[in-house]
Amino acid sequence: MLKRILIPSFAFFGMSLIALYTARAEDRVIEENNAESATYPPVVVLELFTSQGCSSCPPADALLDRAKKQHPKDVFALSYHVDYWNYIGWEDPFSKSTYTKKQRDYNRKFQYRSNYTPQLVVNGREHFVGSNNSKLTSKIAAYKTEKSKNSVSMENLIVSDFGISFDFNVKGSLEGKQLRAVLVLDERTTSVKRGENRNRILKNSNIVVAEKYIVLQTSKGKSSISIPSIVSKGDNLTLMLLVEADNLDITAAAKVSVMP
Repeated sequence: MLKRILIPSFAFFGMSLIALYTARAEDRVIEENNAESATYPPVVVLELFTSQGCSSCPPADALLDRAKKQHPKDVFALSYHVDYWNYIGWEDPFSKSTYTKKQRDYNRKFQYRSNYTPQLVVNGREHFVGSNNSKLTSKIAAYKTEKSKNSVSMENLIVSDFGISFDFNVKGSLEGKQLRAVLVLDERTTSVKRGENRNRILKNSNIVVAEKYIVLQTSKGKSSISIPSIVSKGDNLTLMLLVEADNLDITAAAKVSVMP
């Protein structure tokens, strides 16, 4: 009698587990499908590739800063200073070879033959000459009406003399996505002694001084980014988080002002 009772009970228990696992799997599929189909508020990420050694760049630098000030909430302005202009006699203090590589990766995606300055990339999806005011205006207007595939937010920022720690939360599908943390210096004035801009005083803004890529294994997590020595006390900094797809499209962005 005991066997007859237990065997059906175990069978029922096993069937219950199978049903439970099946339901959970179906729930995960539904969640993934919902994440894929969800849309979020538009963002416009403007990445300018520039250099203090390029005489054509100051107008683009000024145009980018003006666009940010005209659209303070949904325009994210970043200036990446490349290093290939340094050979003509002036070493841009903000230039990095990694930024030159970033530009090369974009141009490989765009099937464009070479790097150039000033080059402006919008949401990682297209590019044009960074000093083209009418083009920039039209692209900002267009992308401000286009819903994003993700959203990202940050909280619990802790700022020290050496770095910034933060919590992040990404909504939407994480498949093929990574998080890019970018530390941006608001403004710096430089007296250029040599090169194409020799004897000029340049005001650069939205300068990328540090960045870090974060693997998105889960939608929520903790991370940090270092504050480089080029940042001085009293400098205004902005921390940005960008969600970037494998094809370099930017699908979400968030920013917050911080003080070192």
